[in-house]
Formats: sequence, structure tokens, C-alpha cells
Amino acid sequence: QVQLVESGGGLVQPGGSLRLSCAGSGFTLDDYVIAWFRQAPGKEREGVSCIRNKDGSTYYADSAKGRFTISRDNAKNTVYLQMNDLKPEDTAVYYCAADSLTKSPVSWSRLSEYEYWGQGTLVTVSS
Repeated sequence: QVQLVESGGGLVQPGGSLRLSCAGSGFTLDDYVIAWFRQAPGKEREGVSCIRNKDGSTYYADSAKGRFTISRDNAKNTVYLQMNDLKPEDTAVYYCAADSLTKSPVSWSRLSEYEYWGQGTLVTVSS
């Protein structure tokens, strides 16, 4: 069975860095598109970044560009989200999601596109 487990969240000061991990089991990660979403208190869940399996191309939300980097380590069956220069507005529960179908610059950030979801990891950015 497909399972996704996020880790790496925690408390960090503004300007600090965290690396989130999304570890897959029960499936070959390289066969799936993997995306990171986040949901802050009182807000809708939004797409943060995505990495395609077919060509390795990546997508980023405007809020993440230049600060966040998504990467894939197929040997470890894990996708990472490196987050630098964190801001208080980055505070949220971060979720990884997986789907077997190719995503586009338009569709990648739609929640309904993804079949499998992890339970989330909390990132708190505060001084």
C-alpha cells in the first residue's frame, strides 16, 4: 500500500532554514509526481512546490521562488523541500502528496489532482 511520511518540521527563527523530507513506501517514488502543500491557520491549503517524475522539472509558488528548493533522491525513495530564509508567514502544516499522472504548470497546485497524501509536519517560524 502507498504511504507518505513527512518529517523535518519544527520551530525555527525568521531567516533560518529547514529541510523537509517526504519518504515513500509501498511504491516507487520515481513513478510519481510529488508535491508539497501547506496550510496555515485559517487559510486554505496551497501548493508550495512540485517535482515531476518524467523529466524532473519543478514548479514553485511565487512565495517559494528563490527561497525553497525541491529535490528527489530516488535511492532513498524520498523527496526533499529545502526551505531557506524562512519567514513567519511560512508557518503552516506542510503536506506531501503523490500522483501517478503528469501535472502541468496549471494543474500541479490543485489538491484534487493528488491521490495520496501524508499526515503533515508542522513548521513554525517565530522569534
